[in-house]
Amino acid sequence: MRSIRMFDIIQLLRKATRPLTAQQMADTLEVTKRTIYRDIAALQSTRVPIEGEAGIGYILRPGFDLPPINFDVEEAEAITVGLSMIARTGDKGLERAAARAARKLSDATQLSETLFSSSWGAKAPGNIDLSAIRDAIRQEAKIELFYCDVNGGLTERTILPVALIYYSEAVVVAAWCEMLGDFRHFRPDRMVACTILSDRFTGKGQGLRREWAAQHAADL
Repeated sequence: MRSIRMFDIIQLLRKATRPLTAQQMADTLEVTKRTIYRDIAALQSTRVPIEGEAGIGYILRPGFDLPPINFDVEEAEAITVGLSMIARTGDKGLERAAARAARKLSDATQLSETLFSSSWGAKAPGNIDLSAIRDAIRQEAKIELFYCDVNGGLTERTILPVALIYYSEAVVVAAWCEMLGDFRHFRPDRMVACTILSDRFTGKGQGLRREWAAQHAADL
């Protein structure tokens, strides 16, 4: 979201010890240089004290600050471990988001430097973008996929994704399968192809999630 990216720009400039170029910020935030120029212009129009120009770099004048966030020791330790354990999910989009969150939090509170977590866990699922699947869940968009089952059989499915489950050894998409008329779990590492459709199930996601959760709990 643009508002989050603009917050990130402010944070980068707050931490910088010398002017930052648009290209440096674009590389860090994984956007284009033109996007950075537009965002800086928007921030300047709202009187955020950013000075500089293209080709030279930008600085944030002293005195501008954001509301503080304070955590106690155990809260900071919990956040530190939680963010580091995201590496176990194999979800590269979440890993990048965790790194951004850590940068923001480190500006506002002292996170623990004494706790570490192993990054061993699920492998990133080939050519499937888990960020797109998470977005489809939020947008309540159907997904068309070619799926290879445990026996090697390939089927074409249209699913209504409702949740992602991060196990230590694999990631699983919980979804309503239109072909079977029931809830099923799909592993992204077995998806041969995945397309987010324009067809939506707007307003049904929460109800389906509750139904799936009740069924899943009964199966445990």
